[in-house]
Amino acid sequence: MSKTDQTSKQEIKQVGQQVYAAHKRYKEQALRHRRFRHQHIVPLIEKLQDNPLFDVQVAGHSVQGRAIYLIKAGSGKTKVMLWSQMHGDEPTATMAVFDLLNFLSVSDELDPIRRQLLEHLTLYFVPMLNPDGAEMYTRRNALGIDMNRDALRLQSPESVLLKQLRDDLEPTFGFNLHDQSRYYTAGYTALPATISFLAPAYDYARNINSVRDRAMRTIAGMDSVLQQFIPGQVAKFNDEHEPRAFGDNIQKWGTSVILVESGGQHGDPEKQHIRQLNFTTIIAGLYLIAKEDYRAFALEDYNFIPENQRHLYDLVIRHARYAENGRETLLDIGINRLEVDAPNHMGFYHSSAVEELGDMSVFHGYEELDATGLQLVPGKVYDQALERMDELTPALGTELLKQGYTTIRVRHLPGVLPDPSSLPLNVTGMESIVNHQLTLDEPANFILQDDSGHAKYAILNGFVYDLQGNRPELFHGLLH
Repeated sequence: MSKTDQTSKQEIKQVGQQVYAAHKRYKEQALRHRRFRHQHIVPLIEKLQDNPLFDVQVAGHSVQGRAIYLIKAGSGKTKVMLWSQMHGDEPTATMAVFDLLNFLSVSDELDPIRRQLLEHLTLYFVPMLNPDGAEMYTRRNALGIDMNRDALRLQSPESVLLKQLRDDLEPTFGFNLHDQSRYYTAGYTALPATISFLAPAYDYARNINSVRDRAMRTIAGMDSVLQQFIPGQVAKFNDEHEPRAFGDNIQKWGTSVILVESGGQHGDPEKQHIRQLNFTTIIAGLYLIAKEDYRAFALEDYNFIPENQRHLYDLVIRHARYAENGRETLLDIGINRLEVDAPNHMGFYHSSAVEELGDMSVFHGYEELDATGLQLVPGKVYDQALERMDELTPALGTELLKQGYTTIRVRHLPGVLPDPSSLPLNVTGMESIVNHQLTLDEPANFILQDDSGHAKYAILNGFVYDLQGNRPELFHGLLH
């Protein structure tokens, strides 16, 4: 490695440190939760129209007529296009894009970084490509089409627009910004793949031309920055060619595509730290492009990034004894807490599912519980029904859990159902049949008890409650 390359590598790490540390100054406070909608970003975009730094235009419209915006900044010779939220339920990078626009709008001690971007690059942002999907917090658009599988047929107006922008602007680089499952690990480790990258392949042979080479080297530099903040938590996707995908085709059409995927991280359910990581790595990538310092990184640096593996669960219970049909089995149990939309699509609650049973020694959990020496017994339904929901207090819920009950009947359920996150037990009506046997793909409701029959832990809707401690912060039943 040349001395120049070493200097470039050290400089981009320092840029990353500065940007990461300063992120809170630029964080767009109007976007504090993942489930925002088109109506929440429109005022932010309209505000940019008052700043001569930006050229804001409506580039097109969605199936349902919502405006899709194109925001231009900078005057450099290298064009870069960044598009986010092609999938409506993948908003993390959209938040980071607005943070980045705020960063470009001000003047402070990071002006040397800012000038590099604005003087050497012309940036084109599409902050929300699928506003109809964002409205319903769903992957697909209003036609039910996955736009990232519509690059050939171009059946959706949003797809037509993206292709048109690529062809009209002819950007040298493109940032394709997504979210991915939080259940991916970085290689065969216990660490979540908090950020994943890909320089998509443009053919089945996975050849590397100068276009893809640029993307791979830039990703290697972006990874080097992230390793300072999330060591071992960066991965890359398998580069199997998908001929219908936009990333693969835009790479084929001559734009170096950098796919960025936001995964999961412990203690960050709203992805606010992952938003900061997006902000940091995108600026780092743009800085590398502005100075052409991606050349300092080798293809081996890209290939060294481990591949995504789906080895994570929300909860793994290890070494529980389970007796059924006269036979006792030693089990590990993998449980996921799936997000279920609230009626207005702005909020959600969790519904658990047992997704693996048996030897899970190669899998990991965001949360793990060692149940060695404990017996797993299905949760019971309390046989003394309550008259009304308001009789189900947290104290009563805790007491019944200690007695092995995970569900209670209520005679008169309200017309407006309560927020599930407030339920200390599962609730059901008088006629419902409830079975909490340990079964794949069914909810996780059971008790872990010692040999004397004393309940030590309750698993309610996939949440762990240490019955000798305080009720956990994230914990709720369901209304069946």
